[in-house]
Amino acid sequence: MNKKKAPYPGRVWVGFDLGGTKMLAKVFNDDYQTLGRAKQKTLGAKGAKTGLARMVTLIEEALVDAGAQPGQIAGIGVGCPGPINPEKGEIVEAPNLGWSKVPVEAHLGKAFGCRTVVCNDVDAGVYAEYTEGAARGARCAVGIFPGTGIGAGAVINGRLLQGAYLSCMELGHIPLFPETSGKGEDGTTLETECSRLKIAAEAARAAYRGQAPHLLKACGTDISKITSGALAKSIEAGDTAIEDIVRRAATLLGCGVATVVHLLAPDVIVLGGGLVEAMPELYLETVRKSAQDRVLGPYKKSFKIVTAELEEDAGVMGSAAWARKTIEG
Repeated sequence: MNKKKAPYPGRVWVGFDLGGTKMLAKVFNDDYQTLGRAKQKTLGAKGAKTGLARMVTLIEEALVDAGAQPGQIAGIGVGCPGPINPEKGEIVEAPNLGWSKVPVEAHLGKAFGCRTVVCNDVDAGVYAEYTEGAARGARCAVGIFPGTGIGAGAVINGRLLQGAYLSCMELGHIPLFPETSGKGEDGTTLETECSRLKIAAEAARAAYRGQAPHLLKACGTDISKITSGALAKSIEAGDTAIEDIVRRAATLLGCGVATVVHLLAPDVIVLGGGLVEAMPELYLETVRKSAQDRVLGPYKKSFKIVTAELEEDAGVMGSAAWARKTIEG
């Protein structure tokens, strides 16, 4: 339990990031300054019931850390992995957690007696960049976060782009080389070709073949050790095969960016995640060139691609800000 602070006098907003490996709760004031926090590993393997109970406990711990009481909460925002139903406030499916049809909004609303608003965790990060980060002032902002998968979200005229019954912007599942079965599950997608997992697998293969001696010395061929930082160091040390692998993935992501530009005409596209943070110049330069080479003439000067400004705070801040926008209008 966090050490108790002096009482905070005003209303507070709670943001909660239900990530794949950790849960993070933060308490904010109206200016999104952090008043209190609580964090722990996600308990997905123990089931949704245990997970929901732990979410309540973490929020209580964050409130104690902030010196605030449950009655001061103006709203709770939760960023959840996987598709969510924004109308019901439930997680439709979160494969990494093993959760399905989990009523997050109803559970937390009942526990704290206040409005709870649920959104996709990537949407929460994009909304944070729109309100307090790299996309401030944009009319249409798109965020793309290459990592284990490819997450994306969009804010248009101050509101998250959501479907009537499901969150959207599943950019990673855009087919690149469609399969022939027609089932829509076996083809090559943006995610299967551009994710960090794919890059790490290709890098391990290159190291095994003797094409990346610096990476081989540092990480061997263990994919779990080939992090974004390790890839960046390998490239800096002169492993050109690794640079080629990263550039190929970034070039294909640029194809996805071009698709988004033609669909939504965003004025700002924010790229974030470990790959971008580890090698911003190489990665962004490649994505920009790929996108510019593929968009129609009138769109070439209509958008800019920038790096995300917010890190750990993005999910919790964005979920709290979206809850506030939804509640206050």
